[in-house]
Amino acid sequence: MPPITTPLELYKHLPRTNCGDCGIPSCLAFAAAVLKEEKRLDDCPHLDRGAIARLAENLSRQVNLASIQEEQLRELQKKVWGTDILSRAGRLGASVGDGTIIVTCLGKDFEVDGQGNVRSQCHTHAWFSLPLLDYVLHSRGEAPTGRWVPFRELPNGRKWNALYERRCEQPLQRIADAHSDLFADLVKMFSGLPAAPSFEADIAVLLHPLPKVPLLICYWRPEDGMESRLHLFFDETAEGNLPVSSLFTLATGFVRMIGKLAHRHTDGRSELS
Repeated sequence: MPPITTPLELYKHLPRTNCGDCGIPSCLAFAAAVLKEEKRLDDCPHLDRGAIARLAENLSRQVNLASIQEEQLRELQKKVWGTDILSRAGRLGASVGDGTIIVTCLGKDFEVDGQGNVRSQCHTHAWFSLPLLDYVLHSRGEAPTGRWVPFRELPNGRKWNALYERRCEQPLQRIADAHSDLFADLVKMFSGLPAAPSFEADIAVLLHPLPKVPLLICYWRPEDGMESRLHLFFDETAEGNLPVSSLFTLATGFVRMIGKLAHRHTDGRSELS
C-alpha cells in the first residue's frame, strides 16, 4: 500500500457509509481528522484491527493541513451547489442579499452564495469558512435555550474533549493569564457581551460565532494558591445546529486567531487592541 497523504486516499479504505458513529458526519471528514491527528483510526467502530494496523503503517504524518482544509472546503461547496440556501435563511438566523445569504458572525457580516463562496469585508479563514458552510447545510435552526454545557456533555463531545481541552481551553487560559484586557477586547472587537455571572466565574463573556451557536467563556482568577481556570461552554442545542467536528474547528480556530492577535502588538497596552 502506498503512503496515505490525503483525506481522499484514506477515505477509499474506510466504510464510506457516513454513519456518524465516529462522531463526525461523513467518512471524508473523518479521514481529514485522522490525518490532522484530531481523531484516531480506532474511533471508527467499523474498521477491524487488521485494517487499522495496515492503515496506520501507511499514514503519512507530514501532511499539509492547508491542503486538507481546501479539500474539505471543496466538498462542502459541492453540497451547497445542490441546496436552496436562500430558503434556509430564516432557519439560520440569516438575511437574504442579492442571490446570497448574509450571516452575522462575531459582529461581522459574511455572505455565502449558491456556489458556496464565502465573502466578507474582513479576511476569511478556512477554520471559519468550513464551520460556516457546515452551518448553512446542516443547521436545524434550533433556538438556543440558555442552558450552558461543557463541550464533553454535548452528545458527541466526549470523544473530542481531551483534544478540545488541549487545543482550545488551555491555550486560551494561558492568553487570559498573560493579558488582563483580553475579555474587554473580546467585547470590543467581536461584539461580545459581558454575561451575568455563570458557574461562579469571575468573568463571563458571551459571543456569537454563528447566530444560533453562542459561546460562553468563563474565567476564574487565581487565588489562595489555586491556579486560574477557563472553560468555554456551548448551549445545549449546539449540535442541533453544527456537527461536533465543526464545533471543534470553530472553537479551536477562534482561539488560534486570538493567540495570533495577542502576539502581534507589543506597545505595552492590550495585546489585542
